[in-house]
Amino acid sequence: MQHHKTSTFIAERRSAAERATLLGTAKHLWPYIWPADRADLKMRVFVAVALMLLSKLFTIAIPYSFKWVTNALAGKLPLDSVPLPQLFAGAASLTVVYGLLRILMAMTQQGRDALFAAVAMNAVRRLAIEVFDHLHRLSLRFHLERKTGGLTRVLERGRNAIETIIRTSMLTAVPTLVEFALIIGALLFSFDWRYVAAMSATVAVYLTYTTLATNWRIGIRRSMNESDTDANTKAIDSLLNFETVKYFTAERRESARYDKAMVRYERMSVRTYVSLAVLNAGQAVIFTAGLVTVLLMCVVEIRGGKKTVGDFVFINLMMLQLYQPLNFMGMVYREVRQAIVDIEAMFAILDQNPEIEDVPGAQPLRVTSGDVRFENVEFAYDPARPILRGVSFEAPPGHTIAIVGPSGAGKSTISRLLFRFYEPTAGRILIDGHNISAVTQKSLRAAIGMVPQDTVLFNDSIVYNIRYGRDDANEAEVESAADNAQIDAFIRSLPQGYAAQVGERGLKLSGGEKQRVAIARTMLKAPPILVLDEATSALDSFTEREIQSALERVSRGRTTIVIAHRLSTIVNADEILVLDKGLIAERGTHEALLARGGLYSALWSRQREVDAAEETLRRAGEEDEDYGLPDPAASPSAP
Repeated sequence: MQHHKTSTFIAERRSAAERATLLGTAKHLWPYIWPADRADLKMRVFVAVALMLLSKLFTIAIPYSFKWVTNALAGKLPLDSVPLPQLFAGAASLTVVYGLLRILMAMTQQGRDALFAAVAMNAVRRLAIEVFDHLHRLSLRFHLERKTGGLTRVLERGRNAIETIIRTSMLTAVPTLVEFALIIGALLFSFDWRYVAAMSATVAVYLTYTTLATNWRIGIRRSMNESDTDANTKAIDSLLNFETVKYFTAERRESARYDKAMVRYERMSVRTYVSLAVLNAGQAVIFTAGLVTVLLMCVVEIRGGKKTVGDFVFINLMMLQLYQPLNFMGMVYREVRQAIVDIEAMFAILDQNPEIEDVPGAQPLRVTSGDVRFENVEFAYDPARPILRGVSFEAPPGHTIAIVGPSGAGKSTISRLLFRFYEPTAGRILIDGHNISAVTQKSLRAAIGMVPQDTVLFNDSIVYNIRYGRDDANEAEVESAADNAQIDAFIRSLPQGYAAQVGERGLKLSGGEKQRVAIARTMLKAPPILVLDEATSALDSFTEREIQSALERVSRGRTTIVIAHRLSTIVNADEILVLDKGLIAERGTHEALLARGGLYSALWSRQREVDAAEETLRRAGEEDEDYGLPDPAASPSAP
């Protein structure tokens, strides 16, 4: 059985609104509460239910024992004049029985909770994993259109909501229904139908009021959640862009932006607490009215000699005993309804179908030589704005093909299509003659290595980030990859060496260091096909030259597609494709394209001017250091 198999919870594609109901949620959660492959958890559920029934029997017995103690103290208990064993003959002994019943009730309740905890948390874990896996199956388009902070908040509340529903349904709702049935039986046995009618009327009015008031609060709760998500998203967005905030001294602006979101959250939170107070107050009034009614009925019967003082204490305790589960039912309804609101957004995510899915019967890609071919490929993110218009080219095994062109020409789109983050709207992409849309995505991406323009590292150690290329690599292989990427010496110079933390998104490393880690990671993966997506465009010319030699090492012997911004990095490419407005405007070697005097030649001339300007600035900086020229900002005459 596959560990991360797609469950019915995800496979059944219904609308979020349809599934976001108590019955619908319970139906889909049941396979996790009663898992087919876990006999130990099924046994825990069985024993927990048995303990729950015992607990409720002890709970009903407690008012009876208290009644007997009261009657004994009032001289109304026949046992006081009957020569029974001393243990059960007096009020003191019955008080001990009362205490023992309370202990047994508490022990069985706690035992039930302890046993069921493993069942509940296993269900939460399995669902959390399935949601996490589902998110990774969704398309790149979905993630680009979502705000990460808002998405994580939705998932966090959804996970907590699942736990709430499971625990409240099994540990509160079901035991409360059992206790309610037992109380009705006890009242019929010890009193008559009138008391049951009065209690039932109280319960009916209580639950009706609770339902109406809770439904009223649902809209308020939803608005509070939306404001909470909005505030959290703004906070994460601001902190992720910490340096940008500092560059533009925008602390006050960010604070005002966050405060604006928090003002709405504050307002909706106050409304939530006020509505809760209204709900609780109404519940207290309704139940107290019902309690006073049955107590007055008992007082009348005591005056008529039909009931004892113990009966008065008994009915009071029984009603108070009922109030606790009734209050729980109100709480359960509120929490379940609120949990359904929280889980509704998660259901909506689960309803998202992956844009790219393996076709039925897809086979793993087996790369023999690494030949990559684009045949009349067309693509558009938006139908009204085509990106690629019939692009055709071939990257033969072991050759380097460079793709250049103005910004927006569709260069990076080619790499995304090769990785099948998107499907072409027309044409096809072949690797060793196999259409990539007919093979498994996992095998396709395993065969391709990527060194991206913007290298984002995990907030973990350097060794973790390098080993991400192949998680079964040993220490020697990791160090060899780092050495080939020309970063081993730098890593060893750090106090913690390979265990040094890189910080969130790798911000503790410079741009060149992050790129070398990315190159080492790709070297460790050792793919037959390599994509370099503007891997040095964000670096200065000096760092670029250092990185370039490492890139040449990683691309040696591999089919390589270079998406280039700096043309100086692809002068040795076997073929250069010049994209313009989604079409291949020119193609050929560096020398041939320069001789042609077209678009590539113009791009080359512009790049040379930029490089010359950077070199002039770099030499000027070196001369300032050599001659010890003063810093103008430190000069007394500086403004």
